[in-house]
Amino acid sequence: MLMDRYLVLLLSAAILLLLIFNIKTSRRFNMWDHWLHHQLVKKHDGYSWQVIAFINDPKLMVVWDVLLAGILLNQERDLTALWVLGTLGFADLSGIVLKKMIRRKRPFLHSKMETGYSFPSGHVLGATTMGLILLQLFAKEFGVGFIISVIALWVMVIISRLSLKAHYPSDVIGATSLAIVCFSISQQLFLAI
Repeated sequence: MLMDRYLVLLLSAAILLLLIFNIKTSRRFNMWDHWLHHQLVKKHDGYSWQVIAFINDPKLMVVWDVLLAGILLNQERDLTALWVLGTLGFADLSGIVLKKMIRRKRPFLHSKMETGYSFPSGHVLGATTMGLILLQLFAKEFGVGFIISVIALWVMVIISRLSLKAHYPSDVIGATSLAIVCFSISQQLFLAI
């Protein structure tokens, strides 16, 4: 089990580093990413995806995280509440640092409501991190229906970011990889306590 966790961490870190390297150095990769994005978003229904994007906005994700921590504190699960706050905080901070380091512009024709840099997707980073937190805490208790619901919402966030032309596919993959790396590190620290 521990080996599996390290393998997931290493694989996610390798994917993230490979994406960063290619985004920064490979014109061919960036052209392919742009082409793939164009192929994926030929048609879209902006309104329904705007709702998904709003519910999973990175700032609102912090509110959801604080509410979850409050529930855990009410259940006298203080250390778990601290872990929930720390995990999303660590992921968000890592995402902000990466955005400022990479400085990737958003796709052409993105919504004027979308500001800032493109890589990694903050929405997908937050949704992936919160999804992993929720699965870690409640999957055994609530079962398969809960797991499917969390995964379905995560997939909808990914589709919304692409459909709204806010991100390239590599931005979404990078955000997912970064979330897994941050979650894995946080989880190991939490289990060590």
